[in-house]
Amino acid sequence: MQTLQISIYVIAGLVVLALLFDFMNGFHDAANAIATVVSTGVLKPQTAVAMAAFFNVIAIVFFKLKVAAMIGKGTIEPWAIDHYVIFGALVGAVFWNLVTWYFGIPSSSSHALIGGLVGAAVAKSGTAALISSGLIWTISFIVLSPLLGFLLGSLMMLLVSWVFVRSTPMKVDKWFRRLQLVSASMYSLGHGGNDAQKTMGIIWMLLIAGGYSSTHDAMPPMWVILSCYAAIGMGTLFGGWRIVKTMGQKITKLKPVGGFCAETGGAITLFIATAMGIPVSTTHTITGAIVGVGSSQKMSAVRWGVAGNIVWAWVLTIPASAFVAAIAWWIGKQIL
Repeated sequence: MQTLQISIYVIAGLVVLALLFDFMNGFHDAANAIATVVSTGVLKPQTAVAMAAFFNVIAIVFFKLKVAAMIGKGTIEPWAIDHYVIFGALVGAVFWNLVTWYFGIPSSSSHALIGGLVGAAVAKSGTAALISSGLIWTISFIVLSPLLGFLLGSLMMLLVSWVFVRSTPMKVDKWFRRLQLVSASMYSLGHGGNDAQKTMGIIWMLLIAGGYSSTHDAMPPMWVILSCYAAIGMGTLFGGWRIVKTMGQKITKLKPVGGFCAETGGAITLFIATAMGIPVSTTHTITGAIVGVGSSQKMSAVRWGVAGNIVWAWVLTIPASAFVAAIAWWIGKQIL
């Protein structure tokens, strides 16, 4: 890969923009980690976001950087990456995050970033710039992650119903108010482990293009790793409150036992995907798990109209962010 001559000021500005996206990722996706535990009344919102932010950050200890490697070296051909492509990708992703946050729609920050990368890279070099193998895995998990979340959430609910069939509702509620603290923590751990690495991958791309890192490096510089985990933790701490109500109550009414099953099913899905190095949507995962929990009780417990609107947002995420990213790439060519 040919090293580009990129001003250190441009690189610094794009790193700041990437960390802003990472902050917004935590801010936007905080609802995924805390909506169930808040809506069931187990924790107050301020306590829930503090706990989620803590587990977002300590995910650095538990997960290898396979997702960062997939984003940084497995989605776009290295020869197609330059500072204009990175700028376009980040602007496209940030734009879509802002739009969906404003309207309270739980969309995917992850796929907004993938869409941004695809749109900017294709605008520059055409479809030859895309690495099909990496993108196929990522796009396939748009469908697979909510399905796996749905399956695991519903199975957990059925298992718990069978184990506690002779227990009183009061006793079940008491037990799962405690257990939901564990499940929410595990989901936040999976959220930090998968999502923070996506921004690491973007910054790593930029550093490789500018000659500050190499495609042969096994991992990005430590300052990139630490700053990305810190940024997503801070974003979660501030919280995306507009989306909490949609995730926690509008799809289906959750009790602590349902919240535990949804979070556990979602956390298992995130752990599997992160271990495989696949960037998945925490939004898709937890939504699928919540629907699974609701439908395991009765199909009418799920507000399918709300769920359908969310799915439409998922469908639009990649093309919308790609379109904005292509325009931003052109603007970047004029101003950077």
